[in-house]
Amino acid sequence: MKYLKILLLCIPLSFVGHFMHWSSTAIFFLTCISIVPLAGYLGNATEEIAVFTGPKFGGFLNATFGNATELIISFFAIRAGLFEVVKASLAGSVLGNILLVLGCSIFFGGLKHKELKFNSQTGTFTATMLLFAVIGLSIPAVFGATSTNNVNHESFSIITSVIMLSMYVIGMIYSFKTSKDLYGVEHAEDMDSKWSLPFSIGVLAVATVFIAIESELLVASIEPMTKSAHISEMFVGIILIPIVGNAAEHSTAVIMALKNKMDITLEIAVGSSLQIALFVIPISVLISLVASKTPMTLVFKPIELFLFAASVFIANQIVKSGRTNWVEGLKLISIYVIAAVGFFIIG
Repeated sequence: MKYLKILLLCIPLSFVGHFMHWSSTAIFFLTCISIVPLAGYLGNATEEIAVFTGPKFGGFLNATFGNATELIISFFAIRAGLFEVVKASLAGSVLGNILLVLGCSIFFGGLKHKELKFNSQTGTFTATMLLFAVIGLSIPAVFGATSTNNVNHESFSIITSVIMLSMYVIGMIYSFKTSKDLYGVEHAEDMDSKWSLPFSIGVLAVATVFIAIESELLVASIEPMTKSAHISEMFVGIILIPIVGNAAEHSTAVIMALKNKMDITLEIAVGSSLQIALFVIPISVLISLVASKTPMTLVFKPIELFLFAASVFIANQIVKSGRTNWVEGLKLISIYVIAAVGFFIIG
C-alpha cells in the first residue's frame, strides 16, 4: 500500500500536464500511472466493505465493482468513439488475467513451493463458464464472416449482450446458493477489516471519481499519443490499458500464490476474466446505445478471438489437473510476451 501512496503523486502531475498542454505521451503515461493506485484503493475499499456486509452482499459488491476501472475507462472510450480500443482493452484484460497474471502467479509460487495444488472442481466449473463466454462472443464475428446476407451487427450484438448478461446474473445467483465461486469474490472472506465502514465507502467514492477523471484524460490522449509515438492503438488497447486497470489485482494474485493459496489466485485471475467476458463486455455494448451516436458491436478481430479462445483453452487444461508448477507459469508468460511483441511490431 505504501507504494500506491507514492504513485498518487502522479494525479496532480497529470492535471498540471493537461492544463499546461504537455505532450500527449507524457499525459498518457501520467494518467496510466495515476490509475494504478486508484484502482488498488478502489479494490481494497470494495473488499473492506465486503467484510462488513457479509459473504452474500459482499460477493455481489465484489463481483460488481471488481472490474469497475475497466468499465469506467470503456465508458469514456465509447463516448469518444474508440470502439476498437474498447474491444481490444477488454479482450486484453482476459488475456492479461489468464496468461500474464495466472502465469506470473504460477511461476513465482511454483519457484517457492515447487508444486502448487488447488481445487480442480471449482476451477473447472468457472473455466467452463468462461468457455461459454468465448463462444458467445465469437458467434457474431463468425456469422458476419460467413453469411452471404447483410448481417445487422448492431441488433445481433445487443441481443447477444442481453443473453450473456442474463447468464452472468444466473451464474451469480447460482454461486451464492452453492459453494462454487464463479467470479472470484470469496477471497474477501480471508481479510481482516483494517478500515471502518464509513471510511471504506468514502475511499470507494473518491477513488471512483478520480478514476473517472483520469480515464477521461487517458482516452483523450490515446489518439495523439499513438500518432506521435508511432504505436498502434491495438497495442495500447490490448496490452497497456489492461495492465494499468488490473495492476493492483495482479499483485494480489501473485501474493496469494506465494502463500500457496492457489484457489484464491484462480478466483482472481479466472474469475475476473469471467466478469469481463460476461458482464463488462456486454454492458459496454448497452452503454454505447446512450453514450455514443452509433452502438458498439461484438464483432472482434480474428486475432483477438484466436488469443481469446487459446487462453481459455489453456486455462481449462491447467485447472482440470488440480496441480501445476513454475514451468507451466513460464509457458503462459511466454505466450503473452510473444503476443505483446506481435501487437507492438505488427499490430
